[in-house]
Amino acid sequence: MTHLWEIKHPYYCNEGNFYKNGPDVHTVYASWGDFFEDWGTADEDWNAVFRWDWKRADPDDYEPGDEPPADQLCVYWVLQRKAILRSTACNVTEADEPAVRAWLTTRAEHTRRLWVPLLDAPAEAA
Repeated sequence: MTHLWEIKHPYYCNEGNFYKNGPDVHTVYASWGDFFEDWGTADEDWNAVFRWDWKRADPDDYEPGDEPPADQLCVYWVLQRKAILRSTACNVTEADEPAVRAWLTTRAEHTRRLWVPLLDAPAEAA
């Protein structure tokens, strides 16, 4: 199984919101536990996750002896009830991966339910 930090999405997503700045649209947490305390059971309809990135610094970008920053999980949200685009980030460790994967999987399953009528339908000929 591929580790979450090994997955590279084909495009990036900016943190926050282009139209508004501040903690209302991007929140940083010191740990997975702190993040999960605030967002772990957030309603999936009101707080839809549309993307995530496990960011790991490239050690080649640092001088010998310099410590690269901690891995970070960025989660990108649409708060559908109020049409708010926002993001969160938290420091993560490899030991957090099973919990992170389980939580992301529930969010992915929710998103899939929104698209299932198209995903399970045979493609129409053009």
